Amino acid sequence: MTSIGNSDARVRIGLEIHCQLTALRSKLFCTCPADYRGKEPNTNVCPVCLGMPGTLPLLNRRAIEYAMMLALVLNCKIPSRITFYRKNYFYPDLPKNFQITQYNAYEQASVGVDGVVELDDLDGSSKTIRIRRLQLEEDPGRLAYDGSIDRSNYALVDYNRAGVALVEIVSEPDFNAPNEVRLFLNRLASILEHLGICNPALEGAVRCDANVSIGEQARVEIKNINSFKDVERAVTFEITRQRSLAARGIEIRGETRHWDDARRITVQARAKEEEEDYRYFPEPDIPSIVISSKDVEAIKASMPELPHARVERFVNVYSLSRDTAKILVGEKHLADLFEASIKYYDNARSVANWIVTDLKGYLERYDDGGGDGSSSSSNSVILAKVTPKHIAELAMLVDSGKINRATARQILQRVIATGMLPSAIVQSINVDMLSNKDELASIVDKVIEEERKAFMDALSNEKALNYLLGKVMRYSNGRADPKLVLSMLKERVIGTSKTGQ
Repeated sequence: MTSIGNSDARVRIGLEIHCQLTALRSKLFCTCPADYRGKEPNTNVCPVCLGMPGTLPLLNRRAIEYAMMLALVLNCKIPSRITFYRKNYFYPDLPKNFQITQYNAYEQASVGVDGVVELDDLDGSSKTIRIRRLQLEEDPGRLAYDGSIDRSNYALVDYNRAGVALVEIVSEPDFNAPNEVRLFLNRLASILEHLGICNPALEGAVRCDANVSIGEQARVEIKNINSFKDVERAVTFEITRQRSLAARGIEIRGETRHWDDARRITVQARAKEEEEDYRYFPEPDIPSIVISSKDVEAIKASMPELPHARVERFVNVYSLSRDTAKILVGEKHLADLFEASIKYYDNARSVANWIVTDLKGYLERYDDGGGDGSSSSSNSVILAKVTPKHIAELAMLVDSGKINRATARQILQRVIATGMLPSAIVQSINVDMLSNKDELASIVDKVIEEERKAFMDALSNEKALNYLLGKVMRYSNGRADPKLVLSMLKERVIGTSKTGQ
């Protein structure tokens, strides 16, 4: 049986991804602010987004432009005419009892269709992911549960989010493994950041539902997934669950399941709706929108540098390896930090290495978010303290031989804690590298005396020198110049070999 982490042609996974256009100032059909986060419940509303009788929606033109940008990056075709529809369903967080969307079950009305994305980081192989459609629609409100209320009987509704502009991306079921899903979502997050239309780091800004089926079995939709990490976990669990059912001869029913992130399992929610249940019909208050080839060309001309182009520039202009460039560009804030840092210290490889290896490693260890390829709340605080000048100074101090890399890593932690510049920290704690032979000689001699066996082993096995080097670094509190220490140890070994003592 194929393992979960590997591609399995019988496993078919499709995604429905909802991206809020957080760069907009107002909601999709009214003038209420698009930024609803942190506001008192039901204060960011008006008669239009609450669906009051007699109100009319007014389409946010900028939302159409942003959606077209994303559609073009995903290699979608842009129809010459797009239309909005009413999708009817009854749920407490939907104030109008219908959702205004571009999708309907009967004709193609979305802003983008038939796109493709190439995944080229799959252990040397590549895969084409087809995009069925990309559509604009309004976000519903939110259900909230008060801990003092019986959740089985009561829910609170906050309509502050209702009417916020969403782009929904619907893929074909072309993913065959959970890691492919995670890679695609990370790629999408980078695209959204570089376009400047959505900040994936914001809570709820990018949400994803996954459809999973095995072979000819019925499709199961997983909802309520809060992060990219959890999408991968949910899909992994669902594949395992369906394989277990199939192995026991139990029918897999088409249904909607929710992801329980506390127990890390999917749980049944309801039977799967059919498209006919939504009773689509054209939105009578919003005329169809005609998109000309001139409009498309104007959008193309206005787009910023995209991730793949930035990777190529980093490779060609700064001579970075392609892997390093991809890691930097994968998280826009790291790529921006890199380009700002080399203005202070023009050694691109050294600066990139500090960001990719040390800073990124630190951020990943202390990440309190969903691992979405974007900074969590604590990481945002860290990045606010670690400026381009901090990174440039760290690289310069190591490259100039004033401190070694081990000391520099300790200084990075002080930088993150205090915001002080590395040069100021070096002066305050006197961590200049010991690079004087006379000063180091006594430490080297002491280590050789204490570790006589390891030293004798080094006469025939040069790898034993690394152990002795580590001892010297410990005795010098990390201040010894490792290159000089290694040279001195080799001199002692050669001298002992000649004398036989």
